[in-house]
Amino acid sequence: MSCRNATDVMLLILAFFLPPLAVFFKRGCTADLLINIGLTLLGYLPGMVHAWYLILKYPYTVAR
Repeated sequence: MSCRNATDVMLLILAFFLPPLAVFFKRGCTADLLINIGLTLLGYLPGMVHAWYLILKYPYTVAR
């Protein structure tokens, strides 16, 4: 398992409580946010899993 940045860890915790907010902080106002809102309205668990997927797929990187 790769090492995660503290920002991603905090987003994973936030995604447990408010999945759309975590997706907004990670990806901004994109189609990913709309998909997550829809999934969260259909059921809490699909929205949370989608948020975790996005957070783990796009790790935090620092521009050099």
